[in-house]
Amino acid sequence: MFETLSDRLEGVFKRLKGQGRVTERNIEEALREVRLALLDADVNIRVVRDFVEHVKSKAIGQEVLRSLTPEQHLLKFVAEELREVMGGQAREIDLRVKPPVKVMLVGLQGSGKTTTLAKLARWLKAERGRNPLLASTDVRRPAAMEQLRVLGTQIGVPVTESRETDDPVEIVSRALARAEVGGFDALLFDTAGRLQIDTELMDELARLKAVAAPHHIILVADAMTGQEAANVAHGFHERLGLSGIVLTKLDSDARGGAALSVRAVTGAPILFAGTGEKLEALELFHPDRVASRILGMGDVLTLIERAQQNYEQAKAKELERKLRKNEFTIGDFAEQLRTIRQMGSLGELVGMIPGLKKVAGQIDPDQAHREMVRIQAMIDSMTKEERRHHLILNGRRRARIAAGSGTSVQEVNRFIKQFEQSRKMMKKLSLMGMGRAMMRGLGPGR
Repeated sequence: MFETLSDRLEGVFKRLKGQGRVTERNIEEALREVRLALLDADVNIRVVRDFVEHVKSKAIGQEVLRSLTPEQHLLKFVAEELREVMGGQAREIDLRVKPPVKVMLVGLQGSGKTTTLAKLARWLKAERGRNPLLASTDVRRPAAMEQLRVLGTQIGVPVTESRETDDPVEIVSRALARAEVGGFDALLFDTAGRLQIDTELMDELARLKAVAAPHHIILVADAMTGQEAANVAHGFHERLGLSGIVLTKLDSDARGGAALSVRAVTGAPILFAGTGEKLEALELFHPDRVASRILGMGDVLTLIERAQQNYEQAKAKELERKLRKNEFTIGDFAEQLRTIRQMGSLGELVGMIPGLKKVAGQIDPDQAHREMVRIQAMIDSMTKEERRHHLILNGRRRARIAAGSGTSVQEVNRFIKQFEQSRKMMKKLSLMGMGRAMMRGLGPGR
């Protein structure tokens, strides 16, 4: 996430490192580089100008602690301004209204509105205990309604029946009636993708807004379009009055122009970030955590939250016990592998750990995925007894595993050796107290 911007800013602070004290000149020189880094990241030019001016007034106008180096002094204010530009703190959809809470999603065609609608419904159901109903008013895109029906089935959320020949306003009216009669406390409806300058289609959105009176109008924007996402957001906000924004493909955005521009341009908060194709890949947007990752400081809180979502407390305690007793098996390893794959790509997860941003950048996600699949195939070719007791894996058994998994005996041997080394290392970490630290991080209420 935001690798290009992160690398450029890291270079700025590295050049400041060798300078003994803070001066107006070295701060101004560094801020020129910060300005170029932000422009290169496709951040809106007005946002860049304000960003640099705010940091400059703070960095030059405040007394410098003797304990701070020029690098630390500037870093403090850049971090603060990054958080502020992106909204300061996480914001949630306000559900404190008379049900059903009505949410209308808008955006350009191809921004991911339909999938995001399903992700949001799943989040409301799983994380906030809501009983949502979905509806599609997209009568222009072929199969849009069928796509939503399929997604609704996958997440166990009903979808209002509609046809491509229906009027969008009529669809919304039927959905409202069904929500009220059926006891649904959230109604989310999709709209056709359109350009913000398309007068006819924007008029349709205005009619939908008048009929549905949505509590929230949320723009779905592609983060990889950079500051163009801010231009789109501005156009929709002027006409409809946005209450929030969802940035899709944020995990693939190397620059960060959208995240650093949309809130400043519209004043509407970034509510969620889409971080993958899975329906679970929707996260609350935390400006402080994103700022921390941009500056190479990691994001341990998000890493822990993902672990909490994918790992039960009882299993975590049992894992710690097995590590301490040296009873960790290949079967246990397979379960950990599945959990890691559910949490996200290996490169993204490593990048959340402070100090490992460089390592994350060296990981080839496709190669890492292929390696995980190959290891899983080897494990699947083992018997239950072999997974529990890897020491019984003699040459004949290893040859059978290699044949069954489409790998070579050498690859099986290498995996067994790596597993034994990992087992020893994890036991040492557990005895040193790392296991207990993991338990505290995975514990409820954290």
